[in-house]
Amino acid sequence: MASVQANGITIEYEVQGSGEPLLLAMGLGGQLVDWPQAFVDLLADAGFRVIRFDNRDIGLSTAIDAEPPTRGQLMKAIALQRPMPSAYLLRDMAADAVGLLDALDVDRAHVVGMSMGGMIGQQLAISFPERVASLVSVMSTTGNRRVGRPSPRVIRKALRRPEPTPENAIEQGVELFREICGPTFDEAEFRLLAKMSFERSYRPEGAARQLAAIIASGDRTEELQQLRVPTLVVHGLVDTLVRPSGGIATARAIPGSRLLMFNDMGHDLPYTRHAEMVAAIAANAARAREATPVSAGA
Repeated sequence: MASVQANGITIEYEVQGSGEPLLLAMGLGGQLVDWPQAFVDLLADAGFRVIRFDNRDIGLSTAIDAEPPTRGQLMKAIALQRPMPSAYLLRDMAADAVGLLDALDVDRAHVVGMSMGGMIGQQLAISFPERVASLVSVMSTTGNRRVGRPSPRVIRKALRRPEPTPENAIEQGVELFREICGPTFDEAEFRLLAKMSFERSYRPEGAARQLAAIIASGDRTEELQQLRVPTLVVHGLVDTLVRPSGGIATARAIPGSRLLMFNDMGHDLPYTRHAEMVAAIAANAARAREATPVSAGA
């Protein structure tokens, strides 16, 4: 792995493969190592130069010096659909991604974002349309509070969960993903990944600031309607964290987008669907080669 100075922060990244650049943007609290290696391998084998990175405030990238919101503040903002202050916004995280592309001398990249990473990808296409060759938004939503909301059960469990500590971090991660993943969830495999991620970096304050950024960034629907970039939206029909209405709303908002939904996918990337997802991502990238870029405005 390596790091660059970009957009005023340090960004940790890793590159695998060669060919057309493809940027992977991870979700809330996730590190670059949380992308399934088998999925990354398939993307590289499909002819992409796969660039994955740690978002600001997580992993080995820069921790932002700002007081994190409390869990009570976050849950209240989510439950009551109220705005809240944030140290940064999704557009700042999109600018981080552009800074990374600049540092790697990449003019345009295919962008694949998962969950919060899908929101970052959407914002990238909105604010920097000339840098996005194609967009894939996976298990994500538009920022409209009426769609993609967590299920009541997930919200109740989040409210009851103890405050995160180094001692309970791995078990909390296993419990959360057991709840939100689909039927292919492998607890033993996830426990190993959670342990690896914990040993690499443990930043619950950063995840809290990232969640505040999501809440504070608002609804992107009108801006998404102006996009003219080949777009694929992928969502799981059994996703309880970002429910399927979020993916449906995203596909409806972006002109010409294609929607791919899986009945055995929750808020995860099931190994049973890796090959289909990679084929769909490659097909979306092929659409970009035939398209004429049109600016959506910043």
